[in-house]
Amino acid sequence: MKKRILSLGVSLLLTAALLTGCSTSGTEAPAAEPSGGSNEDLTFIMIPNCVHPWYDQVNMGAQQQAEVLSKMYGANITVDYRAPQLADVAEQNSVLEQAAATKPDGIAFAPIDYEGSKAIIDEIRAQGIPVVMFDTPIQAGSGLTCVGNDFAEQALVAAQRMVEILDGEGKVAIMHGVPSAANQAARYDAYIEFFKDYPGIEVVDGGIDNDNIEDAKTQAAAVIAANPDIDGYLSVNASGPIGQCSAIEEAGKVGEIKVVGMENLIEMLEYIKSGTMDSSSSTKPIMQGEMCTLMLFNMCVGEAEDVPQFVDTGILYVDSENVDEWIEVVGS
Repeated sequence: MKKRILSLGVSLLLTAALLTGCSTSGTEAPAAEPSGGSNEDLTFIMIPNCVHPWYDQVNMGAQQQAEVLSKMYGANITVDYRAPQLADVAEQNSVLEQAAATKPDGIAFAPIDYEGSKAIIDEIRAQGIPVVMFDTPIQAGSGLTCVGNDFAEQALVAAQRMVEILDGEGKVAIMHGVPSAANQAARYDAYIEFFKDYPGIEVVDGGIDNDNIEDAKTQAAAVIAANPDIDGYLSVNASGPIGQCSAIEEAGKVGEIKVVGMENLIEMLEYIKSGTMDSSSSTKPIMQGEMCTLMLFNMCVGEAEDVPQFVDTGILYVDSENVDEWIEVVGS
């Protein structure tokens, strides 16, 4: 059966209907008993790019979904979160290999560089350990299930808003993140292509933050000093806008430099609330975590062939009109 695309509208409450298939050993397992039973405990390992507040939100969603499934399935569903300190392929691969050595029931993995980790992923899958990727586009021909969204479209939401704010005229800096990360590269490329149709917008190099907030601040401060006439700042990840806003406040340019962010971390929401940031588009990290756990669970307990190739969590837009609502959600 050809794998389907799962859209945002799918309810997690439908999970119980999928709990009718095989166990991790390939033998037939009884249908799940949502109210309790003697079903097998499952342990999943989640490996993000690096230690980062955005991935903390993904982990929160993964843990919440594990708790729900544990109650429905009648066994302990555990998510072991293992974050590399830095966004480094070698370090991430080391964490991935160590995780596989513990023989988990599944691994959720956010690749910094898919090609750089492909051989290890293939080895893990050959051992019969399911792998779900998140915060990344579909990898053609891989057969892997991916959780994320249309990353180019997310960038276009931000770019269109920037054009509106600047009324089609001005200088815009674009900060890159981790260039090898497919999702961040897709956003960056989408920005560049988009602004080709707006001759009134001058695009300048906004630096590279390596998915690190302090690096983003340092880079933004240097770019602002070198280009005092910048009108807007865009980014490809959650680190960029936080660092940019901090640098803008220190430079005394709040209101002069418009920031359209990426994601919905509490720090960014507070910047929108204060007016330092105009708005932001988000990939819904909590939902990404929920769906990673759910997909791995269904690979182990449900019908593996029915697990979709791509789970689209959609794009959330936050501005002054709904920021209070999201501060309450994310800050709680």
